[in-house]
Amino acid sequence: MVRHNNQLPDNLPQLQNLIKRDPESYKEEFLQQHRHYKSTLEVFNFTPDKFNKSLDELVMFLAQVAHCYCDDLLSFPQELIDILKDKNTVLDKDMRMTFCKALILLRNKNLLEPTALLSLFFELLRCQDKSLRQFLQTHIITDIKNINAKHKNAKVNTTLQNFMFQMLKDTNARAAKMSADIMIELYNKNVWSDTKTVNVIATGCFSKFTKVVVASLKFFLGKDEGEDEDSDSDSDDEPNIKEVMMANKVNKKTKKRQKQLKKVKKLYTKSQKKKSKAPTYNFSALHLIHDPQGLAEKLFKQLEKKNDRFEVKLMTLDVISRLIGVHSLILFNFYPYVQRFLQPHQREVTKLLQFVAQASHDLIPPDVMQPVVKTLVNNFVTERNSSDVMAIGLNAVREICTRCPFAMNEDLLQDLAMYKTHRDRSVMMAARSLIGLFRQTMPELLHKKDRGRPTEATVALEPLEYGKVTAKEFVPGAEVLLEPQKDIEIDSEDSDNDGEWIDVSQSDGEGEEMEDDEDVDDEVSGSEIGESGDEEEDCDDGDEDEDVEGEEKECQKSEEKKKTDKCEDDKSKKKEEKSPSKPTLVTNKIGKKSKNSKLERKKRKLEEKKKLQEKLKARSKMEYTAERQAKASEVSIQRLLTDEDFKRIDMTLAKQQVTHAKKGIKRPLEEEKGKGELVKLGDIENIYKRRKFTKEERVASVKKGQEERDKFGYKDGRQNPLCSRTNRERSKNKNYMMIKHKVRSKVKRSFKDKQIALRNHLLKLKKMK
Repeated sequence: MVRHNNQLPDNLPQLQNLIKRDPESYKEEFLQQHRHYKSTLEVFNFTPDKFNKSLDELVMFLAQVAHCYCDDLLSFPQELIDILKDKNTVLDKDMRMTFCKALILLRNKNLLEPTALLSLFFELLRCQDKSLRQFLQTHIITDIKNINAKHKNAKVNTTLQNFMFQMLKDTNARAAKMSADIMIELYNKNVWSDTKTVNVIATGCFSKFTKVVVASLKFFLGKDEGEDEDSDSDSDDEPNIKEVMMANKVNKKTKKRQKQLKKVKKLYTKSQKKKSKAPTYNFSALHLIHDPQGLAEKLFKQLEKKNDRFEVKLMTLDVISRLIGVHSLILFNFYPYVQRFLQPHQREVTKLLQFVAQASHDLIPPDVMQPVVKTLVNNFVTERNSSDVMAIGLNAVREICTRCPFAMNEDLLQDLAMYKTHRDRSVMMAARSLIGLFRQTMPELLHKKDRGRPTEATVALEPLEYGKVTAKEFVPGAEVLLEPQKDIEIDSEDSDNDGEWIDVSQSDGEGEEMEDDEDVDDEVSGSEIGESGDEEEDCDDGDEDEDVEGEEKECQKSEEKKKTDKCEDDKSKKKEEKSPSKPTLVTNKIGKKSKNSKLERKKRKLEEKKKLQEKLKARSKMEYTAERQAKASEVSIQRLLTDEDFKRIDMTLAKQQVTHAKKGIKRPLEEEKGKGELVKLGDIENIYKRRKFTKEERVASVKKGQEERDKFGYKDGRQNPLCSRTNRERSKNKNYMMIKHKVRSKVKRSFKDKQIALRNHLLKLKKMK
């Protein structure tokens, strides 16, 4: 059949549409275009650096209809790949983009293997064309994501990961950086979230290109929580749902307002769903590293050798400190290196303090950490610095001691505890938070007056030892489930706030529990009788525990006996002075000896009693803890604990933190509060002081104060508003001309008028007599 006036060969979009509908009928036209493509391609090979419009249109046409004539276009994808491989740097940028788009079309139609195309695209990342590189990057990420959409394709992933590993070592900086960015993006999208990807990215930390190093370090540092909050707060810019609904009721009904209302309702429902969703936690990339010790050592070696910019050094120190903290590594050279920069004038010094705190853990020997803490205290916590610098130094010491309590010695801690009465609030609160930390961990290092009244959790604390790990075979606090359930609240007798609830959720590290105490010096431990040898200290103890009442009575009796003995001694001395005869002296001496021996006997008896009491207490404590542990292990073995059970256990453990110790209720502190995997910069920079208000805040506070305030002007203070007014009150509302003659009396009188008035007054008095 011969077609007259056939315009299809010239109109490719129309031909493309017809071929997709009926491929068999238009095969001749397709073959004609295919021959035209072959001849145009041969011409293009002579001048690849020039744009060929006809070839551009033919390539896209063939890519669109390739699935209709698979046998005829079998070699078409390979031809395009060969052109891009051989002449990628010489090709015109528009032609190169067209070939890439045609290959992507063929890949989407499953006419091309993913490994062949992606390996080609990785090689094209070397090209000096930014738009092409970005286009290829987005396609590589979306293609790999689609490959692993239904299930993980291990074969393709392994091939591509090996290829990317080679690309990271490429001599071209752009290609290496792009491959690192692609892997990081795929990890963040949870497509390649395996250990191999993380360890391949870790090799990028040792690249010779700074951009690749920075990208790899940023990957291990992750996003800050503040950035996530900022992204979540985008919905705050949208109009409030109540305001929009009210405006829709009052204002004129328009389509625009209805659309806006629908949009706001959708946003509201979306935000409610987001709130109700359970939080998802991504496993940190730092945990997936095969050899964290080797990585930390290599990074530190690179840091010492290379002279990078300060920002890159900070990032490297951050990654090293996180590796040490997360995996409890031993890298002793790290601490003297950072110690040099712990000066108040140092740039980004708070971040350096954060790195020191992150790199501290229980397994670091005290000899390594104590010099760092001493340097920190000497440079920051001195009177020659400002109060903010002192507070930051104390906060940093607290964060280090939270993770490594052996970094502090007794003398230094007692010196730092003296700042609890400092004139500046920020320093005072930082010092009190440090005292609060050691009350919960190592109270024996504190001075006796700083230990405070012991709670149920702190009384039975076992002394910490270096390298000792306490592993338990039961759920701590599970014995509570055997007891009948009660409302967990703190009695008014035991709490400092009479009848008020105590906020247990506050962390001990922030020192807010110390704020309730007006003075730490007034708090003296009542359960520590027998620690010091002086009886007077024990008797002066200000604690009101029921356990110590009997001992206090004994102490009072012994004091009264001492006083009477002293009085008798004084009397005998006076008698001796009056009558100095030999026989009386002998008798007095004998009397003194007998009295001294009696006192010594009483002292010995008291000491023996105290020792016995201490032994009994220790024995009862051991028996009590053993009994509780037996109950807890019995509960843990025999039953499966539900969420409600765990809530109840947590509440009782929290109650023990604030309930004062009594007989038979002594439990060790099970959890160290305030100790996290990573250190927050806000914990070190946390300064307790009133910040300066902005102008908006000042105006808002002024307006708030004006709400309940009375208006200015005359206030009618009468009890009965209906009663009559005085003439003076009425005159205030009268016209001036009506009271003009009375106003004259207020004018200052002359001396003559005063004389006349005085004379008249004296005459009046004379007449009255």
